[in-house]
Formats: sequence, C-alpha cells, structure tokens
Amino acid sequence: MRGPPLEVLMLWLVLLLWVQIVLHPIVYSSYSYEGPHYDYTAYTECKSQPEAPLNGGGILTRNSEDTQLTYHKTETGVYSPAFVLYNLTETTRYSFSCWVKIKGTKSAVLKARLSTDITTLTCIGTSLARSGCWSFLKGGFVLDSSSRTSVIYFQSDNQNATIISVKSANLQPFSAEQWNLQQENSIHLNRKRSVTVHVSDTRGSRITGANVSVFQLSKNFPFGSAISKTILGNKTYQAWFRERFNAAVFENELKWYATEPKPGILNYSIPDEMLEFIRANQIMARGHNIFWEDPRYTPSWVRNLTGDELRAAVNSRIDSLLTRYKGDFAHWDVSNEMLHFDFYEERLGTNASLVFFNTAQRSDPLATLFMNDFNVVESCDDVSSNVDSYASRLKELTEGWGMLEGIGLEGHFSKPNIPLMRAVLDKLATLELPISKNFDQQTQAKYLEEVLREGFSHPSVNGIMIWSALDANGCYQMCLTDGDFHNLPAGDVVDRLLQELGVTDDHGSYSFNGFLGEYKVFIGYRNISMETTFSLDRGIETKQINIQI
Repeated sequence: MRGPPLEVLMLWLVLLLWVQIVLHPIVYSSYSYEGPHYDYTAYTECKSQPEAPLNGGGILTRNSEDTQLTYHKTETGVYSPAFVLYNLTETTRYSFSCWVKIKGTKSAVLKARLSTDITTLTCIGTSLARSGCWSFLKGGFVLDSSSRTSVIYFQSDNQNATIISVKSANLQPFSAEQWNLQQENSIHLNRKRSVTVHVSDTRGSRITGANVSVFQLSKNFPFGSAISKTILGNKTYQAWFRERFNAAVFENELKWYATEPKPGILNYSIPDEMLEFIRANQIMARGHNIFWEDPRYTPSWVRNLTGDELRAAVNSRIDSLLTRYKGDFAHWDVSNEMLHFDFYEERLGTNASLVFFNTAQRSDPLATLFMNDFNVVESCDDVSSNVDSYASRLKELTEGWGMLEGIGLEGHFSKPNIPLMRAVLDKLATLELPISKNFDQQTQAKYLEEVLREGFSHPSVNGIMIWSALDANGCYQMCLTDGDFHNLPAGDVVDRLLQELGVTDDHGSYSFNGFLGEYKVFIGYRNISMETTFSLDRGIETKQINIQI
C-alpha cells in the first residue's frame, strides 16, 4: 500500500475468511431471468487467430441498427477502428471486449477509449498488443449521463504503432437489475448451498413444530479488516472487531521502518501483542509487508546501502521477520508496488524480487506469498500497472521458478467502474493464482457496497479485507465506526448480516440457503433441547441434515 498509515480497503481473491452470520430460512432454487448472461471468459496469451466474440458480439453484431463501424483519428494521428454507438444510457452497465493487433512496433499498450456527447472516458479497457499475434482486451463502463452518439476507439502508448487491427468485438449492455441478479446468481452458485434440517424422534417419525435455530460458527469465505496498535487494551474495539471479522492485517506495525528503524535495533513488541489478540480470538492473520519498493517508505538507513551491505540487510529482514512469525501469518505481501518502483532491483539486480520470494518461501513454506500493486482494478490509465503488464510480470517471476503464489491489487476508487473491475478480475483469474485486492474508498458507502458485492460475487474471489483500522485520529480514508463504535454508513454496509430463527414445517423439516462453512443447530421441542454441528461444503444438491431428539 502507499504511504503510511497507508492501507485502505482490501479484498482478497482466493483466500480464507469467515464472518459470524445467521441466516434467513429461505430456500433458493435457482436464479433465472430473461436477459443476457455475463461471460467471465478471458485470455492473457497472445493467439495466432482471435476467438469468437463473447456474447455473439452483443450490440456490435454485423448489420446492427445500434452501431456503425468506422475509423477515428486518435490524438497521436493514427487512424483507429471505431464503433459508433447510439443512445447509450446512464443506468446501463456495459461490458466490452475484443481482440487487437498492431503493426509498426513489436508491442504496445492499447487503450480502448469512449467519447460521448459531453465527455471522453480515457480508458474503458486495455491490452498489451503485439505485432505477430492477437491479444484480448476486456473492460467496460458506466456513463454518468446518457449519450445520443458515442464512439469507442483505440489509442496506443507507442507512436510507432501505425496500424491497429480489431476483431471479434463485443459490447453487451446489462440493466442494473440484470447485473445485480447475476451477482446474486454467482453468490448462490459459488458461496452458498441449500440445506434441509429434518427433525425426528428415535423411531424415525418426523416432528412438526420443533424450534430450529441455525448459527454459522465459521465461514469458508474470509471477511476481515486492518487493525492497528490502537486495538491493544481497548476492550470495546476488540469486541466490535471480533463480532464481525475472522481475519486481520496489521496496518503499519510489521513494515520494515516500524520494526527496525535503526540498523540492528529490532522491536517486535507491538506486533507481538497484536498477534496475541489474533490468536486468542482464532482470527486469521495476513502479513503486510516484507519489502516496499518505493524508497520513500524504505527505512532511511537502508536507502544508504548498496551491494553486499544491502543484500545482507534484506536477507536479515526476511530471516528475522519470517522466522519469528513462522506459521502465524497465512499470507505475506513480499514485494509491495514493484510495478511502479524498483529500489531493490536497481541496486541488487533484476532478479532481486525473484530471490526475495524464494527466500521467503524457504523461511515460511506454509505462507502464501503475494506481489502487491495499485492502479490495476480501479482504472486502466496507468501503463505501468495495466492488467497485462501485471500478468506479464507475474509470469516472469513464476517462469523464473519464483515462489510467487498470489496476486495483490490495491484500488484507489472515487466512483468505481464495476464492469471494468469485473473484466480485470476475469483476466487475472486465468493465471490461477490467489488474488489480493485493496480498495481505497473515499466516497459514499454505496460505492463501498458496489465494490464489496462485485468482489464477493466474482467466482475467483474467496475473501474480503477492509482497510479501516481505527486510530486516534480516525482511519485512513474510510472508517466503519466513530470513536464510540457507533456505525457510520460504511459500517452499516458491512453489518448487513442475516439472522433468523425457524420452525419446522408440517413435514418436520426446516430449510434455508446458507453460506459455506461450519454451523451449529439448536433444536427445541416441548421440554427437549439439543444441539449439533455440521459442515456445509460446496455442492449442487441440497444437503440433508437428519437430527433425532
């Protein structure tokens, strides 16, 4: 993350988490509606021929009355293929994809741009295009206001890219209702499972009218938040936290400048105390971070080192940190913001990051190791960290036998572009690595809800971390609660947890649709009461729980 006390909102993809949630007794069969289905397909490899357009091309199909193919002169003087669009609306989510190729240079970053009646969106999707093969571009957009006439065109960051070719384009509109229904469908398919609890007596006869209470003890999907040293000794803060979260990340307390402000003077007393709280409450901990490539947040004494002295210092840092906390942190951000900065690689060579990951893996073999950077999911304007540049860097590390096991994404949103966010996740999901995301939220709780819902509903995401540690002066960018632990609007978003009691029907059964995880069931009938537990794992069929009293 950037700048101390820097972290914000963090969403993990393919991690761990649970939240104590109790459920409404509602049975969901299957979600269906009349309308287009979102296609999560994506590609990161360059192909000799493009694949067919997603969604059959959507409204960009040939002879469509809604579009017109033309050419547009870009700011660099290159004529780009362009699509003229009519009557785009502000209430619609648009998913866009195509295959691109260039001539005139070996490779270049192409941005898909959108011009409307009143504005130009600088980037609605990006791809690292090449001259000898076809690359996949996937993105999307939501307009601030409706537009009678709009144009999608392409712009290269390299003026030598004199010819831009586009094939298999797709523009698929979704109403807000359709988008939300598909999110719910994905949550239902990937996060939940239907359950029926049958209550009977010892002879096997079903008991009607028994009271059934179902409580979720632990959740397969992680949901957590950042904490800082202010949680130490603060019983109210601790109670508020453990009621909601089962995962935590330390805001600044593990960073190098905090644990070793002077060479050889190590102080882990504060993170040790914070870890005691984590262990006592069976909370999963995430390690952030081992190194920060931005020299501004590298210890001042380290900035003066070079060669063997710097190499010895970084080796000592990894050894002291990961040896001390071996097995305590499920994940580690090994190299922070390495797409934008290169403090260590500039001084230790281009394989420095590869060495960091391999050394960290040897020090703590059970920890999942992440690369972490910003400007990937919230926009596509940053050439350094567009989705293909990120994927390319990851492949370099893994092909060099680096023990990199996870993708870290920081997002600094104002108003989120949810279709673009989903498209980026689609492309990164093709790498089959865990993805960790941080979202810096500066606006309304409604935007927070959009981001959390999109992340939670995406099939590749398996955990959410909110960066909202409460400090003496508030929080970095976003607080969930005030100083008296009364929810702010963002806290209400997070606190939408479901709780419900149920009664067996005339068949002696109680049904609900629950999030995957561990459950406790309480049964009460006349003067008899009992409890039991069960595990709800992924499956298509309804899980049957038979309880005798």
